[in-house]
Amino acid sequence: MAEGILREKLQLLNYPGTIDSAGFENFHVGDPPDERAIVTLRKRGIDITGHVARLFSVKDFDRFDQIYVMDSYHYSNISQLARDDKDMEKVDYIMNVVYPCSNLPVKDPWYNEISAFEKVYDQLNNACNILASKLVAGVSKK
Repeated sequence: MAEGILREKLQLLNYPGTIDSAGFENFHVGDPPDERAIVTLRKRGIDITGHVARLFSVKDFDRFDQIYVMDSYHYSNISQLARDDKDMEKVDYIMNVVYPCSNLPVKDPWYNEISAFEKVYDQLNNACNILASKLVAGVSKK
C-alpha cells in the first residue's frame, strides 16, 4: 500500500524516482496485492493491481537511497541483511516520518477486516504526504 500511495503522490508532483516494495516471506513471492488493499486504494484513485510481491534483497541497499520498514520484524530482517552501517543509515521506520524517533509500527492488516486496511491507509497516507513533501523540497530523511 505504501508503494502505491507514495508513487501516486510523487507522480502528481512530477517528482522522478523509483519506488518499490518488498517483503521477507517467500511464500508471498509472485502474489498480487491483497484484494482488500486493492479496494482500499482504488477508492482513492490509486491502482496497485500491477504490483507483484518480491523478497527484499541485499541489492536493494544499492538501488535505493532510503528504505522504510513497517515494523520491528522488518527492521530486524533488514538488519540481518545489511552489509555495514552505511546500509543501515538508509533504513528507518516509515512512521518516523510523522513521529520522529518513535519507531511506531504500521500494524499488519492481513488478519483483519477491510476496516484495518482503511486504518493502515490513513497512517501511510499521512507519512507519504510528509515524505513526498520532503523529497520534492530536497530534504533528506534524517
